[in-house]
Amino acid sequence: MDYREPISEAIVMSGFGRNSDWLLNIEAHPDPEVQIGSRRFVASFRFVETAEAVAVVQKYEQQNWYLLPVVHYVLGRLLGWKYRGTDEDRRRLVTQLPLIGFRPRAR
Repeated sequence: MDYREPISEAIVMSGFGRNSDWLLNIEAHPDPEVQIGSRRFVASFRFVETAEAVAVVQKYEQQNWYLLPVVHYVLGRLLGWKYRGTDEDRRRLVTQLPLIGFRPRAR
């Protein structure tokens, strides 16, 4: 990522599920301020739909293949079941730990 270019969207995973405090907070106050590196902006957010979320997770795994043993272990601990990185696992993962997209709010 070139940090001089505008951020189009940052996608994050709610590692503690749909009822995480931070996620409940942004739903209650829908103008969250987001900081990515040294960039700070007021954001709009969306819940990433299942098919897109599965594709995002798959792409992350492909691009970071060298981290897969650690990623699979950590996800398994968060999920409470053995995550192996299959298509079925990814679908189950994103329903349990949703992905949220943040974009700079239009001025």
